Amino acid sequence: MEQSQIILNTKVFVQETLKDAEGGHDWFHILRVYNNAKNILSRETANGFVVELASLLHDIADSKFHNGDEEIGAKKAKAFLETQSVDPVTLKHVVNIIKNVSYKGGHNSGDFHSIELDIVQDADRLDAIGAIGIARTFNFGGFKNNPIYDPEVPGNPNQSKEEYKKSNSPTINHFYEKLLLLKDKMNTKTAREIASQRHEFMEKYLDQFYKEWEGKL
Repeated sequence: MEQSQIILNTKVFVQETLKDAEGGHDWFHILRVYNNAKNILSRETANGFVVELASLLHDIADSKFHNGDEEIGAKKAKAFLETQSVDPVTLKHVVNIIKNVSYKGGHNSGDFHSIELDIVQDADRLDAIGAIGIARTFNFGGFKNNPIYDPEVPGNPNQSKEEYKKSNSPTINHFYEKLLLLKDKMNTKTAREIASQRHEFMEKYLDQFYKEWEGKL
């Protein structure tokens, strides 16, 4: 099967699979990450087929929505790719990216590394910051019925992986526990450049938020 046809089939599969997904982890999230990845890919030397497949399948079954099962996404992606006659080397590479792409509270220190993982990870993290990142954060906070902000509950950027996964703290805290940390965790030069502007936007947003909260604006 031609690579272009496999990519097309993958898009159809993902869009159908995620048609009822939470708004921050739906098909449009996947599409933004895919476009981010292609943008970064245009300035890096990497296997484009692997990057495109992994960016499309990276959130096919997010553990947050499957009782914390961190294996289900990779398993589901593998099962799909096997129906597409993807060669074993590519299939294994894509599955390894999916296993290692997630933030996990900054505690993802697996022993698998590749430029393709770097690109997909950057593409995913870029969608977690800036204007889109803010929208996704509050959407997920509302989905979990978390409070927007509580001055008595400070953010904890030094959470363990388990604390991060189980946290139901105010949504604003997530800025300090993930969003504001991502700029310095980007792997590629392209992502670092994009992240810098988005990071600045988030800082301005928080400044405005606190002023409005305290009735100063």
